[in-house]
Amino acid sequence: MNRVRNIVILTGAGVSAESGIDTFRSAGGLWEQHRVEDVATPEAFARDPDLVLRFYDMRRAAIQEKTPNAAHEALARLDAAWPGGLLIVTQNVDDLHERAGARRVLHMHGEHLNAWCVACDARARWRDALIDRPPCPACGARALRPDVVWFGEMPYGMDAIHAALRDADLFVSIGTSGAVYPAAGLVRHARDIGARTLELNLEPSQGSAWFHESRLGAASAIVPAWVDEVLAG
Repeated sequence: MNRVRNIVILTGAGVSAESGIDTFRSAGGLWEQHRVEDVATPEAFARDPDLVLRFYDMRRAAIQEKTPNAAHEALARLDAAWPGGLLIVTQNVDDLHERAGARRVLHMHGEHLNAWCVACDARARWRDALIDRPPCPACGARALRPDVVWFGEMPYGMDAIHAALRDADLFVSIGTSGAVYPAAGLVRHARDIGARTLELNLEPSQGSAWFHESRLGAASAIVPAWVDEVLAG
C-alpha cells in the first residue's frame, strides 16, 4: 500500500444490503415484487407513471429509515484519513455513504433523494412523495420524476469516473454483481491502465476473473478489515 496514492472504489447493492436495503434483482428477475421492466425504464414511466412514482415514493420513504452499517462507516473513515486521491463511485441510489460521513462520492445511477424536472432540467433535493405531481421548485412545472438512472439511460459522471481511473493505482469493487454495465466494465479499464484490482464481495461476481485478488465475506466484516489494513500502511 505504500506505493498506492490514488484509489477508486466502486460500491454496489451488497454494501447497503446489511442496512436492510434490498438488492436490485432477486430470484426471478423481480425487484420488490415488480419486474424491473415495469418500474425502471423510461418506457415504463411513459406507460404507467403512477405505478413508477408510487414505487419510487415507497423506496424514497424506506431509505430514510435505514442507517449506515459498518462498511459505510469504514469507507467514510478511509475518505477522511486518506491523503491521496480517492473517489467512491456508487451504483446505489441511497445516501448511506454520505450519512456515514463520506464526502468524495459520485452517484453514477442517481439518487432517491433527488427529483429531476424534465421540463427545465433542474434537480432538487427531495424527500417527499412525487405521486401527486408537486411543482418543480425551479420552474413550477408539474414534471418531476425520480432522479435515478433507468435501464436504457446514460449513467452520471462517466467522464469524472474515467478521469479518476486514469490516475488510479488501486481499483476496489465492493458488493457488486458484475452484471450491470458500464459499471461492470470499470475493472477492465482499471487493469488496462495498470491499476491493481481488488474485489470485496459476499460471493464471486460475474467479473471476478478480472481482479488480481478477491476477498469474500459480508461487507460489514471485510470492508472494515481492509480499511484498517490500508490505513495501517
